[in-house]
Amino acid sequence: MAAGFPGFPKEGLSFLRSLKRNNNREWFQARKHIYEESLRKPLVALVEALNAELARWAPAYVTDPAKAIYRFYRDTRFSSDKTPYKTHVAAIFLPRGLEKHGCGSLYFEIAPAHAGVAAGIYMPGPEQLLAVRRHIAENHERLRKILAGKKLRSLFGELYGDALTRVPKGFPADHPAAEWLKMKQWYLWTEMPPALAVTPKLFGEIVRRFRAALPLADFLNEPLWALREQSKRDLIASLWR
Repeated sequence: MAAGFPGFPKEGLSFLRSLKRNNNREWFQARKHIYEESLRKPLVALVEALNAELARWAPAYVTDPAKAIYRFYRDTRFSSDKTPYKTHVAAIFLPRGLEKHGCGSLYFEIAPAHAGVAAGIYMPGPEQLLAVRRHIAENHERLRKILAGKKLRSLFGELYGDALTRVPKGFPADHPAAEWLKMKQWYLWTEMPPALAVTPKLFGEIVRRFRAALPLADFLNEPLWALREQSKRDLIASLWR
């Protein structure tokens, strides 16, 4: 593979492990330079390397690092956990024009206990949820074929997602895709050993999983592109009323 990434410095993972035990502003500020040099800068470099790879076979998913990389500071306003910092670094790649977390996307994170890769929809809104369910109902054989792919199954396994106890209103209870229609999110997730993060192999392993999961992300995005275009047409029509 021509492009690449040398891996995170070992100090980066050591920093995350220590942060789990010392998650407070005083400890972090005294070591912020370690975060910047051993985590933040390498993370930007990894996102840029992945973007260069995505540009070859999934150009729609190329995402500016400023938008791809998650904030390291936690939003504690509505959480009982008031620790100020996340104990992992992460980035997401999604098509421009679709809503973050509400569309099919590609994701990775580096944590003290794992290097994780995910793909799919994690937090769809009501409109997106209904659109995807209708899409699945009408195209469930395509989805079944995607999920049965040998490479996808070997790298990820099953499809995950919180689900209702019953098939939602508007869909037959005995629909062949009933279990998928119950779901409120659809995503793949896998964890790799954390030691991989400090090696050049990390880049290739993320790329392998992104490539395997891309058909699922594309499938889930099909109705969302249609929804976006319909919203644009509705807006234009409203301006002419």
